[in-house]
Amino acid sequence: MSIKFTFKDDKFSLDKLQLPSRHYHFNDNENYIKLLNIGEGIFPKDKIRTSLSLDNSNLILTTESATKIYPSKKEFGIQKIDIVLKNNSNLEFINDELILYKESRYIQFFNLKSDENSTFFYTDILSRGRSFENFDFSNMLIKNSFYCEKSMEYMEKFDVKGVELKDYIIRKSSNNFIFAKIYIKTKNNEEFLNKIYLEKFESFTYTKNKKIILGVISSNNMFELKNQIFKIWELYRKELNKNKFNLGKQ
Repeated sequence: MSIKFTFKDDKFSLDKLQLPSRHYHFNDNENYIKLLNIGEGIFPKDKIRTSLSLDNSNLILTTESATKIYPSKKEFGIQKIDIVLKNNSNLEFINDELILYKESRYIQFFNLKSDENSTFFYTDILSRGRSFENFDFSNMLIKNSFYCEKSMEYMEKFDVKGVELKDYIIRKSSNNFIFAKIYIKTKNNEEFLNKIYLEKFESFTYTKNKKIILGVISSNNMFELKNQIFKIWELYRKELNKNKFNLGKQ
């Protein structure tokens, strides 16, 4: 199950589509795509692949709704995302939350390759599961890789069991159970990081070579957390001299 598309000089091309993936493309003022998996989730043994390439193009990308990972006795649901940005392209990828059901198993591979002049804003959100669950998933494996100018700039790997994450939160005496990671590349990271600090977002820093800004925010309220993400995203769009954008979702 896969979808592959490209933008060349802001012109859209759908290169591959295998159901049950589907998309909605809007282009009133900016290229805007919503992605949706039929069934609105990932089941055991599912392998979902999304590939996109931007060449001298701009794209706002989001999911139609939260990604639900269904229970499994032993098989994993797998999602792979490959992104290439080149020739002064810009990607703004605003993910909805990941909801891992009780006893679910999930693997994610995320690869983003950017040239020197391209920019991006990418978010991932992890919730504790459905409203009556509390990190009851079995296993989550994540590998996120970011390349800048053909060199590895940042890579992170997670092999997390729900019971371990639950125990960690209890030991930290934290009331927050929703977490978002934000990855940003601008034309001037140092200047933009200072703007984030001025807005009282303190948990942001650089990668080793300062080519990407990394941040983590958490909350016990999804609406509040997304408002924080949108506030940082609005700063990012101002940095690019773009107006505030409405994703058209609740």
